[in-house]
Amino acid sequence: MDILNQVKSFREEENKLRWQGTFAEYLNIVKERKEVAQTAHSRVYHMIKSSGLTERDGQKLYNFFGAEIFGLEEAIERLVEEYFHPAAKRLDVRKRILLLMGPVSGGKSTIVTLLKRGLESYSKTDEGAVYAIKGCPMHEDPLHLIPHHLRKDFLEQYGVRIEGSLSPLNTMRLEQEYDGHIENVVVERIFFSEDKRVGIGTFTPSDPKSQDIADLTGSIDFSTIAEFGSESDPRAYRFDGELNKANRGMMEFQEMLKLDEKFLWNLLSLTQEGNFKAGRFALISADELIVAHTNETEYRSFIANKKNEALHSRIIVMPIPYNLKVSEEERIYEKMINESDIADVHIAPHALRVAAIFSILTRLEISKKQGIDVVKKMYLYDGESVEGFNTMDVDGLRKEFPNEGMNGIDPRYVINRISSAIIRKEIPAINALDVLRALKDGLDQHASISQEDREKYMNYIAAARKEYDEIAKQEVQKAFVYSYEESAVNLMDNYLDNVEAFCNKNKLRDPLTDEEMNPDEKLMRSIEEQIGISENAKRAFREEILIRISAYARKGKRFDYKSHDRLREAIQKKLFADLKDVVKITTSSKTPDESHLKKINEVVARLIDEHGYNSISANELLRYVGSLLNR
Repeated sequence: MDILNQVKSFREEENKLRWQGTFAEYLNIVKERKEVAQTAHSRVYHMIKSSGLTERDGQKLYNFFGAEIFGLEEAIERLVEEYFHPAAKRLDVRKRILLLMGPVSGGKSTIVTLLKRGLESYSKTDEGAVYAIKGCPMHEDPLHLIPHHLRKDFLEQYGVRIEGSLSPLNTMRLEQEYDGHIENVVVERIFFSEDKRVGIGTFTPSDPKSQDIADLTGSIDFSTIAEFGSESDPRAYRFDGELNKANRGMMEFQEMLKLDEKFLWNLLSLTQEGNFKAGRFALISADELIVAHTNETEYRSFIANKKNEALHSRIIVMPIPYNLKVSEEERIYEKMINESDIADVHIAPHALRVAAIFSILTRLEISKKQGIDVVKKMYLYDGESVEGFNTMDVDGLRKEFPNEGMNGIDPRYVINRISSAIIRKEIPAINALDVLRALKDGLDQHASISQEDREKYMNYIAAARKEYDEIAKQEVQKAFVYSYEESAVNLMDNYLDNVEAFCNKNKLRDPLTDEEMNPDEKLMRSIEEQIGISENAKRAFREEILIRISAYARKGKRFDYKSHDRLREAIQKKLFADLKDVVKITTSSKTPDESHLKKINEVVARLIDEHGYNSISANELLRYVGSLLNR
């Protein structure tokens, strides 16, 4: 289907959703589906909930945010459970401004954008359907037509609580157009749209001298005063401010704390009482989620100003820190790259991981707990096992610095430096070393980094380089070992024969001389030491291997060296240690002989086919590992 047909199909689907009827007919809809009369906060909560959630290690993961927000599961869970959920239940938190506070490029704007786009889509579903008085510029809730003295009876009959009063314009229309008969008032279904200014408003600070409060609350239309005769006639007023248009949905304040005070005072009544003052009218009711975002510096400055105390108690601050998980940081970079014009450039495996390691290290606080350095802490936060530590230790580390993640290098800086590396190299492929070099060079150009932080960050680049050296050696090690698959199998079979004899206290028989001999302790320890198995732990490890072999045999499966992760790692490391000289010669020889050249080609092919490299990055990796081994 071409794009024009898709547009046509979308338009037809939207037209099918449209509905128009009298208020009496609308009440039948309310009776059948009470959710159409829910509050703005309730609508946002149920929108998030409708996408589903999963639990992982006791952590709730909300699918609504899953495709765009990475590594902020705790912050998102707190946002939903401590703000949206109680607000949906009409508890007092709904009378507060939601303020997302965190560092630049930390995900605050993305969260707000997801909420706005989500509301636009949700209002097109049956569960998220919204109805309003037709012709009302504020898309007013039709239930405001019910007189106050009948609302208690309405609650008993329909099970729906009504809040707010009919606006001045609709009060006049009810008398003049419908002769006071509320049952005849025309109601229509509306669809939220930021572009069309329906149910979603956005306010951005500009020059305080030129910005007018009318941007928020609307203004008098002076061209109509002669026609209607008074400034207090609601028909002479344009209800087109952002607070008017955001009614029934959400209102975003970008960099709210940069706003002039006169704009913020309007929010006092809106948050607490659900209404605001506009023109020469009574208070105008509005039901909307007010969400703002700012950085920590602006927030500290705001709360230090005593003149802002009235607003302090009307704000709920939700910290949105940087992500602190390496694997999730990689996903952030992948997302940003896929959205850019450099998506077709080959980025070698682990290049983004190395950048993520550096970024996360800059965001972590140095623990005072014994035996925990910042690199170990990084791996623990990412869910990896670190010898001597467990999940309880991770909980303790998180509690040590509750505000951890509010400082450090932001993702935009990393992507900017990767872009710089691509342009500088002039080859459509970059590797981890190119990225680290670009990150290092960029520190001198980063205006907001102090000299002290710059020196600390240089050490983190060195730490990331050290981690990459190990990754690179392991990558080449795997590629070489696969080329020596038969050697790996033979080495494992030999090891298992000796382990079985050792555990059963038997002797082995020499295949050539037929002599009995003791298990080869030197061979077994040379393999076990590769993965840090101590002398005291060797028996337990060997018995564990035999138990695993028995379990496989009972199920009719064949046990090989890949059937046990730690044994596989040990075999690979032992084989690689034995092959190290071959690797050195093969990767560093300027004029390799035919056998070495064949081996290089095999390894390069393995790196390309199974590890995600291209020919350029694979050869660069081999040369680099060769230089490491020759040091």
